[in-house]
Amino acid sequence: MDAARYVVDALERAGVRHVVVAPGSRSAPLVYALAEAEADGRLTTHVRIDERVAGFTALGLALGANGPVAVVTTSGTAVGNLLPAVMEANHAAVPLVVLSADRPEELRGTGANQTTIQLDLFGEHVRFATDVAAGSDPTSAVNTALTAAQGRLEGIPAGPVQVNLAFRDPLTPALDGSEWERLLPVVDAPDAALADALLMDDGGTSTAGSATGASPEEGDGAVLAGPVEPAAATNGATRPAGDFPTDSHPTTSHRTVVVAGHGAGPEAEYFARMLDLPLLAEPSSNARFGPNAIGPYRLLLEQFGPDSAAPIQRVVLFGRPTLSRQISQLLGRNDLERALFLPQPVPWFEAGRRTELVLTQWDQLVGFAGRGPDGWLQAWQQAANQAETALDDVLDGQLNGPSTARAVWATAQQDPGSILMLGSSNPVRDADLAGRPTPGIRTVGNHLTVHANRGLAGIDGTIATATGLALATGRTTRVLLGDVTFLHDSGALNIGPTEQQPRLQAIVLNDGGGGIFSVLEHGRLAEAPNYGAAVERFFGTPHTANIGALAVAFGWSHTLATTTAELAAALAAPVQGPGIVEVAAAGRGGLRELHARIAAALTN
Repeated sequence: MDAARYVVDALERAGVRHVVVAPGSRSAPLVYALAEAEADGRLTTHVRIDERVAGFTALGLALGANGPVAVVTTSGTAVGNLLPAVMEANHAAVPLVVLSADRPEELRGTGANQTTIQLDLFGEHVRFATDVAAGSDPTSAVNTALTAAQGRLEGIPAGPVQVNLAFRDPLTPALDGSEWERLLPVVDAPDAALADALLMDDGGTSTAGSATGASPEEGDGAVLAGPVEPAAATNGATRPAGDFPTDSHPTTSHRTVVVAGHGAGPEAEYFARMLDLPLLAEPSSNARFGPNAIGPYRLLLEQFGPDSAAPIQRVVLFGRPTLSRQISQLLGRNDLERALFLPQPVPWFEAGRRTELVLTQWDQLVGFAGRGPDGWLQAWQQAANQAETALDDVLDGQLNGPSTARAVWATAQQDPGSILMLGSSNPVRDADLAGRPTPGIRTVGNHLTVHANRGLAGIDGTIATATGLALATGRTTRVLLGDVTFLHDSGALNIGPTEQQPRLQAIVLNDGGGGIFSVLEHGRLAEAPNYGAAVERFFGTPHTANIGALAVAFGWSHTLATTTAELAAALAAPVQGPGIVEVAAAGRGGLRELHARIAAALTN
């Protein structure tokens, strides 16, 4: 058991407090070592029978803990099931540590059961990968992996890593307490001095960037990701290199807007407020608050377009925008001056691939943006108030995606310290459209934290990620998601009776299929006789799943809301354990008409 215990010791020393375990035989030494550590109060384990669920649960735990979290699997296809979570962790800068158990070298390539090539499985999606031979001391390999995961190897941002650990039989501890295997002398193990030599200063954890290429690492099969170009901070958030300057006085004035994409952080709000600029903040920017935040901004961009009386002149971008075509079009306009603030590496940026001016210093950004001219911010605020009123007129009394998102957003806002997870496709966009910015200034420990898997923006693992967030923080957590996203991750509802139960409420918008395609080009094709059936079958993916029965099967509470009053009552109830609020929304066929009515209401 020595090797497995050394792995656990290294995890604990690096501050890992949560490990997710998927069952299997080859990983048994790790499991027993983890059980010993948990019995001693050194860390907490979470068991999930589905490796894909385990991977996303670990992802959510890492987001909630703001630090590395490990996931343990046995050999074979079990490791492959982690790929979606590893991909998301790569693009979202999450320190996910894969501990994959493997057969020893002598069994590889022999047709031995559950034996495949595991080291290169994740390719460039991991920052570091190494193979630890059976009988070798894994300490240095684990230390280096954890250093890389936290972004502390010079030139390599944070992100997922893999340590592939070979174990020989027997795989269980001896009942008499004797050791079942003596460690062999360490052969070709990664040098512990490597991490020290490559460590940057102790200024804290930096952020992730995409792994670009690989360079050989000392050790048995180790692969280390190559350096990336500089670009932004933890989990993709942009943070100034130092404290916020309070005495910045730009000498110029421009009609600038501040766009806060995913992970922008409160710095974007401070910047906009300091310079009297309108703030266009996506929900998962965690900058959607304060007097400068404009709620339904994507409905207003045309009012301030190139043909308007007071057109936008400059754009400052924090974070990564992923939600609206209107913002993409704004950032693609060559007639505007655009700047991207990237003080640290991010996983989604490659130098030369975007057209914005890249700035790394806060004072540079202040000089570029300038101060908003008299009346500039006020014009946006007035337009936003009018748009909010128009939205109210259209949404009041209706049970649909935007009205549900508005209700869930408001409920979470009124629950200080809570967490809101937003599912991909329509829910995060509905919140972007209808979620009113929090009017006050954010204070430490007394604010809503919003998460979304925007690294690759897939629907994978949404419930599992939210579960991890709830377990890592102990906070009330809500997740708003569509029915297809819910069904895709329904295996995450299976939390065993011996496991910690999250204080989690899943609000499921059930409109009988995939609604996102209705508001894209496919929605127009659906109205054509030749394409309607194909669009509904292949893109609408209709279902008749009984969500209430699923909830009962897995021991989750279930509430069905068929009216706005029932939804309000369900959201007002305290979140005490895992539960589902199913919202019987209007059919998907009316989504295009709904958005047309919203647009028309703005012109009246």
